[in-house]
Amino acid sequence: MIQIRNLGVNYGNEIALENINLDISGNKTCAIIGPSGCGKTTLLYAMAGLIAPSSGKVLINGEELRSPRKETGVILQNGGLLPWKTAWDNVALGLKARGIDKTTISRKVTSILEELGILEHRDKYPNQLSGGQRQRVAIARTLVLEPDLLLMDEASSALDAINREHIQNLILKLYMKNPTTMVMVTHSIEEAVFLGQTIVIMERAAIKHMIENPYFGDEDIRSKPEYYNICLEVRKWLGNELSKEGAGK
Repeated sequence: MIQIRNLGVNYGNEIALENINLDISGNKTCAIIGPSGCGKTTLLYAMAGLIAPSSGKVLINGEELRSPRKETGVILQNGGLLPWKTAWDNVALGLKARGIDKTTISRKVTSILEELGILEHRDKYPNQLSGGQRQRVAIARTLVLEPDLLLMDEASSALDAINREHIQNLILKLYMKNPTTMVMVTHSIEEAVFLGQTIVIMERAAIKHMIENPYFGDEDIRSKPEYYNICLEVRKWLGNELSKEGAGK
């Protein structure tokens, strides 16, 4: 699905990514983790076609990515909801922009809001919703377009611990029901292990290590020793980078 070849991204004289090579198979999940400023969000935005490479290339389904593609869905940390539109209208926005007829829009929006457990909040504005509810609306707005590639940038990091786990459980449930290629950037070791079939650990502008997660898909994994063993392995590879990040604060 995704092939990244010798990818480099520069911001002026600053090197954000250097010689990145990565393959992500179709209908698989990949979690990208690393310290602040290591380039993980830049890598995600390059996959979205929102940032042009300085060198190398990104291929999606064998085609070089030169601009954003309509089949790619992006979920940002703050949700990006329009505050003057209701939950319903926020979710319907992309469908309307594509010229979908009103009957189909009504059916699709009702279905996704119901699946995410927020249909009763359809007429509320973002400031009338809790953080978890707003993030569910943001997820619904993206999934209603039926993307074949879902990119998430710290999608649950702004939530408290309980809501964060609820959103992670929801994402896993949606994936297990309808597998799609999913790439997420996270600061959370626990989230990376829970949602990533492949865990990519980054250091400054580069990929440091990759871990295959054999326990992906087990919704009860958080209560098992194996979960903590993989968390410890990720922490080990992040160790020096986390120390550097802490020293800089």
